[in-house]
Amino acid sequence: MVQGQTKGLSKGKSPNAASRHAQKAAAAPKKGKRYVAPKKTAAVKQAALHKGLSAKISKSIEQQVAAAASSGKLTIMKNVALEGTSAEKSKATKAKKP
Repeated sequence: MVQGQTKGLSKGKSPNAASRHAQKAAAAPKKGKRYVAPKKTAAVKQAALHKGLSAKISKSIEQQVAAAASSGKLTIMKNVALEGTSAEKSKATKAKKP
């Protein structure tokens, strides 16, 4: 038998508290890529450069898409091509009728 108080056991917390925290952590996983940070200085510099460049590229692409979207009506080229051929057919049928 153990005599006296045991170390590390807390009497105030219920056993459900730990499971509640575990459920919250499992319900909302952290966002982002999981990787081990490089330890070598050259690898650290290369990783920082890659991160900065990829951020700049994605920002540039987003700006280009936003500019294209704000410039006018967005269309799908296949639908535009089909509309052009149907317009030509309707003109040809109108020309034959008179």
